[in-house]
Amino acid sequence: MSREVLLTGFGVRTAFGTGADAVREGVFDGRPAFAPITRFDTGPYRTGLAATGGPAAPLREVLADVAGAAVAMAGLPTGAEAAVLVGTAGDFTGLTRFWRGADASGASGASGAPGFSGSADSPGSSGPPDAVDSGGAVETVPAWQAEALADTLGLRGPRLAFTSACVASATAITHACRLIASGRADTAVCAGAYLVEEENLAKFDSGFALSRDGMVRPFCADRSGLLLGDGAAAVVLESAEGARRRGARALGALTGWGAAGDAHHVARPHPEGAGLVMAAGRALRRAGGPRIDYVNAHGTATRYNDPAETRGLHTLLGAAAARTPVSSTKSTTGHLLEASGVVELVITLLALRDGVLPPTAGFTEPDPHCDLDYVPNRPHKAELRCALTVNAAFGGANTALVLERA
Repeated sequence: MSREVLLTGFGVRTAFGTGADAVREGVFDGRPAFAPITRFDTGPYRTGLAATGGPAAPLREVLADVAGAAVAMAGLPTGAEAAVLVGTAGDFTGLTRFWRGADASGASGASGAPGFSGSADSPGSSGPPDAVDSGGAVETVPAWQAEALADTLGLRGPRLAFTSACVASATAITHACRLIASGRADTAVCAGAYLVEEENLAKFDSGFALSRDGMVRPFCADRSGLLLGDGAAAVVLESAEGARRRGARALGALTGWGAAGDAHHVARPHPEGAGLVMAAGRALRRAGGPRIDYVNAHGTATRYNDPAETRGLHTLLGAAAARTPVSSTKSTTGHLLEASGVVELVITLLALRDGVLPPTAGFTEPDPHCDLDYVPNRPHKAELRCALTVNAAFGGANTALVLERA
């Protein structure tokens, strides 16, 4: 028999700051966090804006902070048996420094590699000894991030890293739900993090995907693209039986989850949102077909995503789509890449618990092909029992999570 999956703790960080109140004051107030990037030179790129929270810390430290907050909220003791699943592409800053050094000096260090000193005193190399090899290059390995987080938290159990881009942390959550529902695990800590850095800014810039006017306007006729943002979050998931044994308080219940790949195009979603429909359809069936009171959309404010997502929601929800509020919180936080799924799950949890719909900020005139209620500009009070949060990634990957208020 499938076991119920409860959410018993969370930690979150965005450009607005750390913790739930920072999310409420930024995301739920509809206040975009976009500002000039100061952590690297943006001169070569079409935009120098992103939603950053100041100087970048090492990714492992950010993951440890949010996961530590989640574990503390859940009351999970050190040494507990818990799976640790992380959505991450690793920390690219060490490699960026390495290649910048090679480009700048052309010098060969003790290793024979250009610009490599082999020293633990190199910039940004603080941390565990194995993290400083090649100036921090080990930290770019996603699996190392999962191992480091589990060791920092003192948790025993499987450690897994998911590298599926913008659905990475949502995929980690989906896998954790499967482990718990099937009885293969009682507890899982799921986390994801992304901090704005030059590697990905350059990639999105080269693909002409970044907003030209410094705003992210999902579902609007005048939208011009996305902007990146800092984000990290972690959640503690437990079986209902395990949570009861520990006396843990349930904050919400993950009643449905689904994943699908439509393989339509390397970078574009299926125009009818086929992947979303497959993933969310599976999640809703698993949840028993509940009425959805709110959808936290992927909503990237790009030319192809928004109409495809709208069509997919029409197919998925049928006549109910016209009266179901849908918003994109990327309009305030920016696109959080690997962290998107878990941060947006926490935002959705807060919406359910507070009875407030987070708005789509900066909303102007809707795209003629986008005809849903996008909660424009201002939050709204609402009686919310059940919500759906969806994400998508390059290559046609899609995830969906159904969350119900505890």
